[in-house]
Amino acid sequence: MSSGCSIRAIWILNSLDTVVFSRRFPVVEKRWWTACGTENEKASEDSLSYSVFSLLPNDSELAAAFVERKQREGSARGFGIRVSQSSEGSDSWVDDPITRHIIGLYINKEEEGDSNLLWPLILHIKGNYCFLVLPSVEPRHVKAYGRLCKRSDCGNAIGVDESLSSLLLNLPSITGAFMVAHAIGDIVAGDAVEPEVLVSASPSVGGLLDSLTGSIGISGISSRAKPVAAPVASSIPSSTAVAGAVAADAPKIGSRPLDKDALRTFISSSMPFGTPLDLSYSNISAIKVNGFSSSDLPPADLKQPAWKPYLYKGKQRMLFTIHETVHAAMYDRDEIPDNISVSGQINCRAELEGLPDVSFPLTGLNTAHVEVLSFHPCAQVSEPGADKQAVMFTPPLGNFILLRYQASCGLGPPIKGFYQLSMVSEDNGAFLFKLRLMEGYKSPLTMEFCTVSMPFPLRRVVSFDGTPSIGTVSTTEHSVEWKIVSSGRGLSGKSIEATFPGTVKFAPWQTQRLPSSRSVLGSIADEDSDVETENSNNMVNIEEFLMEKMSNDLPPVDLEEPFCWPAYNFAKVSFKIVGASLSGMSVDPKSVSIYPAVKAPVEFSTQATSGDYILWNTLGKCPFAAAEKV
Repeated sequence: MSSGCSIRAIWILNSLDTVVFSRRFPVVEKRWWTACGTENEKASEDSLSYSVFSLLPNDSELAAAFVERKQREGSARGFGIRVSQSSEGSDSWVDDPITRHIIGLYINKEEEGDSNLLWPLILHIKGNYCFLVLPSVEPRHVKAYGRLCKRSDCGNAIGVDESLSSLLLNLPSITGAFMVAHAIGDIVAGDAVEPEVLVSASPSVGGLLDSLTGSIGISGISSRAKPVAAPVASSIPSSTAVAGAVAADAPKIGSRPLDKDALRTFISSSMPFGTPLDLSYSNISAIKVNGFSSSDLPPADLKQPAWKPYLYKGKQRMLFTIHETVHAAMYDRDEIPDNISVSGQINCRAELEGLPDVSFPLTGLNTAHVEVLSFHPCAQVSEPGADKQAVMFTPPLGNFILLRYQASCGLGPPIKGFYQLSMVSEDNGAFLFKLRLMEGYKSPLTMEFCTVSMPFPLRRVVSFDGTPSIGTVSTTEHSVEWKIVSSGRGLSGKSIEATFPGTVKFAPWQTQRLPSSRSVLGSIADEDSDVETENSNNMVNIEEFLMEKMSNDLPPVDLEEPFCWPAYNFAKVSFKIVGASLSGMSVDPKSVSIYPAVKAPVEFSTQATSGDYILWNTLGKCPFAAAEKV
């Protein structure tokens, strides 16, 4: 079978566990049948082997198997680890958290044996829908997973012949199937947007004007207007942009109607015969709306890639934006080291005529201590050198993500210090912040805003008292917000120390009814959560079980942990920094070369925003990963 990615089938289930959309690919399925026939012939010669289930289930069979797994595993995602409720042959029996995202279903469970195992199914949950994507793998891989589900020991033990991690590493189709699932999920949820590419503060002549008027890359493509990427964004901060970013991170409420015609068009165009070629929704939509004309034909001596259906015509230039997200867990304890990491991506927009090749050296690999590096299919890369790596690509049309990476924060944490909170009485708490911002950060690095939030989800804030050394303070019903650096008043070229001692008063605990686990789950459930009712066998949802246990274990008069659970004993920091990457990754505009050579200015910008940047209460309990002992 092919080593590339091919998709056997796609299913979409709603919140009632009913299949509302499905698509099968007969060409891929025919190859699967042929491979199964060969594998089953080998199995007939070996009494210890078993045959592979070669048929795809119909929609009702798949829905029934999905419901049966939810009941067995406690939720749609499942336990992910082996617990007392796990049964031999189930995903949780494998004892690997990845089984919450790559699952197996037993079709027609009343039939004995392993021949009815359908694996690997990529599970993606977004909004009110569950997306299942079945990539084509070799039958021997399915049999290997079946053996893992029967193994007496658990986890990925060192030195064993088979493990789930080593099995998945040999299946590149898994990665492609995840991309398909997320692309379809974004389309159904209405989140199919292009990556943001920023214009630097001093762009080339006409660049900023074009970005503000929204004409970039729209009227200049071919002889007709092609609705491709959204206009590039200005790096000038605005309250509207910040509010939009916050709103985009909010949990979605309600659901969009499922546009089956749009899905069918996207699937047929983006993955003909089950092989994903171009998962860009904007490209597929442009082709559907505009079609092609004689003016869209590429030069006769060049092969036009699938990711560039139209050729650009107009003023030429290139834009690169490094967008990094900083995650941190700050403990300020000798026995627990602080943890900080950076996940980044380089977004690109190439407004270049024809089908040119672009190359540049990616620098800062050693400084960033890059752990993971992945590229867009259009890119070709060399072996990494001492501190750089050569990248060459034929750019798609519009905005796209050229590469993604995981790295360390080369400059150190942008906000360091501690947060302390203790209760002086049942309804009164005293807190103290002592922070240092931008220590070791030099110009042109600029912090555009910084806010610290203290959440109290199960306590209602009545009042607070305290004056910070810098910034302003406001309260909501369940939080205290401290704006250290406000938008429009950036911090650049210096570090500052910020302290905030104070007290907070809550409404009396006795008058507040502790929310049930179901209402709590409803309020904090995100797009990937699993909120289900108890099944007929009284197998409780694992998330609900943990919620109930934590609620029951918390005495209302315990003054040491009065904020529902220790998991909320923290403050969260939000910020945005521009001027350079925090990891050290960089693209030198002067080193970018274009072939055939054209005169096109290259612009480069960076921004770093906070992800889960947590300050744990040094006086309370906190979760942490135990360091490996050497």
